[in-house]
Amino acid sequence: MNWLLPEHLADALPQEAMRMEVLRRCLLDLFKTRGYELVMPPLLEYLESLLTGAAHDLDLRTCKLADQLSGRTLGVRADMTPQVARIDAHLLNREGVTRLCYCGSTLHARPASLVSSREPIQLGAELFGYTGWAADREILRLLAEVLAAADLPDFRLDLGHVGIFRALIEAARADTETGKAILSCLRNKDEPELAAITAGLPQPFGEAILALSRLYGGIETLREARQILPDLPPIAASLDTLACLADSVPEWSVTIDLADLRGYHYHSGAVFAAYVPGYPAAIALGGRYDGVGKSFGRARPATGFSLDLRELARLSGKESRQDAIFAPSSLHLPELAEKIAELRKAGEIVVECLPDETGAIDPCNKRLVQRGRDWIIEATLTKTS
Repeated sequence: MNWLLPEHLADALPQEAMRMEVLRRCLLDLFKTRGYELVMPPLLEYLESLLTGAAHDLDLRTCKLADQLSGRTLGVRADMTPQVARIDAHLLNREGVTRLCYCGSTLHARPASLVSSREPIQLGAELFGYTGWAADREILRLLAEVLAAADLPDFRLDLGHVGIFRALIEAARADTETGKAILSCLRNKDEPELAAITAGLPQPFGEAILALSRLYGGIETLREARQILPDLPPIAASLDTLACLADSVPEWSVTIDLADLRGYHYHSGAVFAAYVPGYPAAIALGGRYDGVGKSFGRARPATGFSLDLRELARLSGKESRQDAIFAPSSLHLPELAEKIAELRKAGEIVVECLPDETGAIDPCNKRLVQRGRDWIIEATLTKTS
C-alpha cells in the first residue's frame, strides 16, 4: 500500500487542522501583544550552519540530504531555537533586549517519545539580551498564558538548574568520560551505578552529585539542597534563582528537580518543563541558553520555551469549530449573490451550493433560505451530504 505514511507521521484532517490553525493564530497574536516579533527561518540549511552551537543529540535527530545545487549536505531543521538565536545574533544584531517568536514544522529522524510525532509543529518564544532571572520569569509567565489560552490551566511546572551540576563536576575535577557517565546515570535515574562512580570522587562533591538524584519534590527541596550541597557560590546563586522563580509564581503547582539535565550541553541556567494531565511527556520545555549566540559571532544572554502545536491542539479544550452557512446557488440570483458577498465581508463562512447540488454540506450548521423577498439565516439540526 504505497499511500501509507511512515511511522509517527500523519495527515491533519479538517477538524484537527482547523483546531491547530485557530490556536496558532491565537497564540501568535498573544505573543504580538507582549512585544514578541515573528520570524520565519528556512526549513533547510547547510548542515554545519544548522548545527552550529547545538548539542550532539540535535545532530542525531536531524534528517540530512544532499543539495543538488551546491553538492553540500543540507539538514532539515529538528529545532528552530538555534535558528532564531542565529537571527538575533547575526542578522538583527540589535543592542539590548530582543523578543522573538516563531511557529513552523520541524522534522525528527526519530520520535522524541512513543507519543510524539516526527513532524512537530514547533511554536515558541525567545528573549535575548537580558541576564537576570526576571527574563526567565517573563518567559515562564508567557508559557502560562499560552497554556491558559489553550484551555489547559491545570498544569505542573518542573524547575531545575544545570549550573548546580556544572559547579559540582568542576569542583570534583571529574574528567570528561566520568562526567559523561555521571550525566547518563542521572538522566536514567540509575542510582546504584551513580553511587559506584561518585564514590571515587573527592568528597563532599561526590556525595553531593549522588544527592542530586534524590533532590526532587516541592519548594522545600530548595531548603534541603542548601543543607546538603557544598557552599559554593555558583550553587548558592543557582538555588537563589530557583527560589525567586518559584516565589514569583505562587499560584502554580511547582516541583523542583535538581537532576533534570535534559539539554545539559545546550542550556546554561534555569530549565523548566510543563506537564498537563493526560499527557505522559512534557508539553513544553524551556530554559536559559546563554552560550548559543557565541557560535554565531555574538554572545547573547537568552531564555525561552517551545512546544509542539500539534500536541497542544490535540489536548486543548479550546473550541475550534465555527458556524458555517449553506447557501443555494446564486448563479441566476443576483440578490442572493449580493447577500452572500455581504455575509462573507462580515466574516461569516458561507458555502455556496453548486448548480443541481442538493443537501447540506459538512461543516455547515446554518442555512440561507428565502422568505418572501428576504434571504435569512436559519439553524439546521440535521446534515446530509
